[in-house]
Amino acid sequence: MKKIFCTECREFVEYNIEEKEVTEELKGKEYTYIAEVTTCPICGEEVYVGEIDDRNMKKLYDEYRKEEGILSVEEIREIPEMYNISKKKLSKILGWGDNTFSRFYDGKTPSKRYSDILKELKENPTRYLDILEDNKELIKQKEYQKSKEAALKVLKSNKRNKTIIAAEYIINKCTEVTPLALQKMLYYVQGFYMSFYKTEFFENDCEAWVHGPVYREIYNQFKEYKYHTIEIRDEINSELFNNEEIEILDSICENFGCYSGTMLESFTHDEDPWRITRGELDEKEKSDKIIDKKIIKEYFTKVIEEYNMKKPMDIGKYSYKMFMKEKFNI
Repeated sequence: MKKIFCTECREFVEYNIEEKEVTEELKGKEYTYIAEVTTCPICGEEVYVGEIDDRNMKKLYDEYRKEEGILSVEEIREIPEMYNISKKKLSKILGWGDNTFSRFYDGKTPSKRYSDILKELKENPTRYLDILEDNKELIKQKEYQKSKEAALKVLKSNKRNKTIIAAEYIINKCTEVTPLALQKMLYYVQGFYMSFYKTEFFENDCEAWVHGPVYREIYNQFKEYKYHTIEIRDEINSELFNNEEIEILDSICENFGCYSGTMLESFTHDEDPWRITRGELDEKEKSDKIIDKKIIKEYFTKVIEEYNMKKPMDIGKYSYKMFMKEKFNI
C-alpha cells in the first residue's frame, strides 16, 4: 500500500479503510450510500486518497442514477454493442450531436430525458429498428445493414418481446381485432405452434381469467381499448419471424380472425387447458392461475392428430368445428 500525507501528523503514513454509510447532497437532493473512509492509523483523522475518493464519487452518482431512474454507465455501454453500431453513428441516428452519446458512454450523467430514450432503445429492439430505418440515410449502407442484423438477432432471441410483436402482426393482418379476440388468438398461436413444431413460440405464460386465457403483458399493453377495435400498428418487419412462425400466424389470423372475441372466448371455455386450470372455481371468480404450457401442448397435439392436420392451414378444420359446436351445438 502506498503512503499518503497526513496533515495532522505532518508525515507520510499508510492508511486504514473502513466502510461507512454516508449521506451527501447532489443536484439539490440528498443521497445515502456506503462509502470507503480512509483514516490515519496514528491520529485516526480522515485522510485524502485520490482513487478512493473517485470510487466514492462514482458510488454517489450511481445512487443518484438509481434513485432518479437514470441508466448506469455499464447499461449505456451495452447499447452500441447490442446493436453493432459506433458511438458516433448512434448519436447521428438519434438526431443528437456527434459526441453526445460518447460523453454518456465515458461517464457523463445524462438527463432523465436522454436516459429515457436510451432505456427504451435498450429494452425495445423494435423501437431501435424503427429509428434505424427512419434515419438510415445518415449512415453508410454497410453500417445500416450490420446494425439491422444485430437488432434483429437481439429481437429474435428475446421471446418476451416476441409476444408484443406477434400481437401487432395479428392486429395488422386482421385489421379489426379487439383485446379479447387478440388474447385468444395469441393463445392459439402458442398452442398450435407448440404442437406442430415441439417448441414454444414465446416464453410468456397465460393465465386462466374469467373470459379465457390471458397474457398479462398484452392485457396491460392494450387494456385502454376495452371492447373496441385496436388501432393498426406500424408496419411489422416480417424478418422478425421464421417461415414456420409466419405460417402459424397467418393460419390463426385466417381461421380464427373471422370470429368475434366472445365467440373465441366460448371456444377456449370448452378446451381442457382453461378448464383444467380453473378447476372448481366459480365461472365469475377471478384467478391468475397460470395455464401450464405442458397442458396446452398436450391438448393441441391431440387436436392435430384427431383432425389429421398435416400443415398449419389445416387448423381451419378445428376452428370451423368449434364454431359449429358453439353456434349450432353440432
